[in-house]
Amino acid sequence: MPAGEPGFPDEVAVFLEGATKQVFVNAYERNPRARAACLAHYGPNCTVCNFNFGVNFGAIGDGFMHVHHLKPLSAEGKSHDVDPVLDLRPVCPNCHAMLHRSDPPFSIEELREIRAAAVSA
Repeated sequence: MPAGEPGFPDEVAVFLEGATKQVFVNAYERNPRARAACLAHYGPNCTVCNFNFGVNFGAIGDGFMHVHHLKPLSAEGKSHDVDPVLDLRPVCPNCHAMLHRSDPPFSIEELREIRAAAVSA
């Protein structure tokens, strides 16, 4: 069939992925004991949406949760003391990503309000 006939595009889109590139970034160290203390205090539920991986995925989800720094580590710029109860909150990966959709990040309370408005719409 000749090119350009209906239903047969002249060109087929190609979406390449998987190429490698080098990137250089600052990686801020997290203290696993601070994370554990945060989860011990607040529990394993997301403080934004209340999601619990153990409840939803059983044994493979038990204890899984991101921990969000209320003040971004990058804002401090140096090693500093962290209070796991005052400075950290458990958040699921989805809510964690949404917190960081703003710079500076949304507060937990702001994201709860955004979510509540979206869910009720």
